[in-house]
Amino acid sequence: MPNYLRTSDIAKAVGVHVNTVRLYEEWGFLQPVPRSPTGYRLFTEAHLEQMRLARMAMHGPWPGSSIRKSALTLVRKSASGDLGGALEQAYHHLALVQAERARAEAAAGLLERWAQGTAADTTAKPLRIGEAAELLGATADQLRNWERNGLIDVPRDPNNGYRLYSAAEIGRLRVIRMLLRAGYSMMAILRMLLQLDQGTDPRQALDTPHPDEDVYTAADQWLSSLAEQEQRASNIITQIEKMIGLEAP
Repeated sequence: MPNYLRTSDIAKAVGVHVNTVRLYEEWGFLQPVPRSPTGYRLFTEAHLEQMRLARMAMHGPWPGSSIRKSALTLVRKSASGDLGGALEQAYHHLALVQAERARAEAAAGLLERWAQGTAADTTAKPLRIGEAAELLGATADQLRNWERNGLIDVPRDPNNGYRLYSAAEIGRLRVIRMLLRAGYSMMAILRMLLQLDQGTDPRQALDTPHPDEDVYTAADQWLSSLAEQEQRASNIITQIEKMIGLEAP
């Protein structure tokens, strides 16, 4: 007769509350758990390893919905018994995280060059907001929103009050747009811009929330969050390979 594990055994081994184990079962993160005649869950070592995988993959916070969706896919594949498919998805997941990290690093690189005084645009004559938005592939509302949130201060035409975007403003907007598209939060970008004049390293400012920022997300620490996710993705691959090895005849 196999040595079954209790819910509390699984919870203790993984370092979670027993309710988390029950939730993971309910959400389909674990393969079906048989019950004893009296209704107790009968977990096996395979359930324990699946719980470890699910916790490793699904414990947030998440740097982007696509990465979370990818992790969810591999966890459910493994819970269905398709460990080979889960391993294939795990390698896809690692590639996805690496691509996101490369995009974030490229944006941070542009930021560093711009912060050092390298020009980011050569617009010859000042543009109005519609022209600037068209040039940047953005909308006028987006440019107004970035200004309202303190990311940029746009000079006005003294005659009519219209916003005028020169090469300096367009260059700054290019940096802001690339950082936003790469996944950095508006709060992280604002924090970085406010600290630039104090001689703070822009990359460090971009990735380090203030102690008084009570609530922040993975996007407020985008570089370090993605680095942690890349390590986690590698650990997921190792865990699935271990599970395959345990089940191999």
